[in-house]
Order: sequence, then structure tokens, then C-alpha cells
Amino acid sequence: MDARMKAVFNWSGGKDSALALLTALRSEKYDVVSLLTTVSGADGRSTMHAIPERVLRAQAASIGIPLCTVNVTPGGEPEHDTHAMRLAAERFRSQGVTRFIFGDIFLHDVRTYREERLRPYGIEVVEPLWELSPQKAMEAFLASGLEAVITTTWAERLGREYIGRRLNRATVADFPAGIDLCGENGEYHTLCYGGPLFRQSVAFRLGEPYRWSQEVGMEDGSRRTFSYWTADIA
Repeated sequence: MDARMKAVFNWSGGKDSALALLTALRSEKYDVVSLLTTVSGADGRSTMHAIPERVLRAQAASIGIPLCTVNVTPGGEPEHDTHAMRLAAERFRSQGVTRFIFGDIFLHDVRTYREERLRPYGIEVVEPLWELSPQKAMEAFLASGLEAVITTTWAERLGREYIGRRLNRATVADFPAGIDLCGENGEYHTLCYGGPLFRQSVAFRLGEPYRWSQEVGMEDGSRRTFSYWTADIA
């Protein structure tokens, strides 16, 4: 009899997500029946890392776990997005899923939000990387053999030259002072495409990096403009 807990893994397509999934699978505690990703209805890219659905599905196929996508509307009504995620939670709970696994490291407000939203469905949040230090989390990634490339940087912290670089020891050693090694403050995002989690490397292309900005409302009521370097993934 299979004593593993039936779980869904919330997949971003980046390095932390890949490391958390690899860790969960190797623990042999979970029967991961699906990957779950929120995708923008506007452009068909993941809301977390702007990975096109084609690449997300190629990642899932190489991992060997089916992908479920939930369409959300950027800038739309929060109630619509909440409803979409509720339907996903209800669907998986009806299939016997009792755990949703995430790749967070130390964002307590994010974990609390997830727990509050999933508790009514009897689904428990699992965080395999929880409260690892940035140094230990990065060392675990580098030692895992997973392969990832930097696709977006926060322009104030990391320049255009980091776009397209593989996330390896040389790149990490080249990070400027003050950078969270795992990019937990938004310094950079990645695409994971190879290593022991995958049956074969995932094919993708990066476009020419370009700079863009967005204005964000802060907790104190002020507004701040953030600028990024990004290479479109195809």
C-alpha cells in the first residue's frame, strides 16, 4: 500500500521551484500528481517568471508530471483570481490531494497567505526549503546538479550583463555585495532547464535583453518605480 501523501507542486519554473520539487520527490513522502502554475490570460506566460506555456509544458513533460494551469488576469479583479484558485483547490482535494508544495524560503507573509487560502479545503502547505539560509539554499542548488539560467534582473541591483548567464559558482561569486544569493528580494529570476529532475534538457531561446519599468504601491501608501532587465523566453 502506498503510504505517500498525495500532493500538488506549485511550479514556477525557476531554480527554487526545481530544487524544492527535487527535494520533495527524493524524500519519498509525497505522490506528486500534478504541477500547478498560474498563467496570465493576456500573454500565456507564467505570472511568476514570465515563462511561456509551451516551455512550462516542456518542463513538465521532461519531469514526467502533468501540468495544470490556472488562468489569471493581470490587473483584473482579485475575486476572479481567487475564484480560479479555489476551483483548482477543490478539484485536487476531490482527488484526494492533501498537500500543496511550494518553493518558498523565508517569506513568512507569503506562507501565511497560502495557508489561510488552503486551510478551508483541508490542504496543508509544505515548504521543503523553508528557512534555509541564502548560503545553504544556494549551496544545495549548486550541489544538486540542476541547471538554470538568469532571465530577469532588478536593474538597480544586477545589470544587463547577468541576463543569460548560467547560475553556477562563477556567477554567484560575481554577484555584487548586498545581493541575496537566492534573489529572494527580487534581484533576479531564473529558468530551470536541466539536471537530475529532468529526463532531458528543456529546449528554449532567450531574446535580446530589454529594460522596462513598473510603478508599485508600497505598504506606507507611497509609490515606487522598479526597473528590470528581461530577455523574453521562447
